[in-house]
Amino acid sequence: MDQLKMLSDFFSAIRDDGRISITHIGIYAALLQYRIDCDFANPIQVFGHEIMRIAKISAPITYHKCIKELSAYGYIHYIPSFKRNQASRIYFPVD
Repeated sequence: MDQLKMLSDFFSAIRDDGRISITHIGIYAALLQYRIDCDFANPIQVFGHEIMRIAKISAPITYHKCIKELSAYGYIHYIPSFKRNQASRIYFPVD
């Protein structure tokens, strides 16, 4: 799926969702960029610090809160690894 379409679809979906903040948007955009770098893999396997660097987020607590919320709200499916040396998996919805 075209990454711009995914971003456009995301913006359409969040238009009336008051739960979504600029931090959620930054993380989602960073996830899309990471996915591009991984040849459009679905799922992507990623460490939080990699996405935090792309999204310009410095607080791990903020990252984890927002990534869990994006998953709970249905914008992504996040499967944490709970291991420091193993990446978490993030699935994107497929049309």
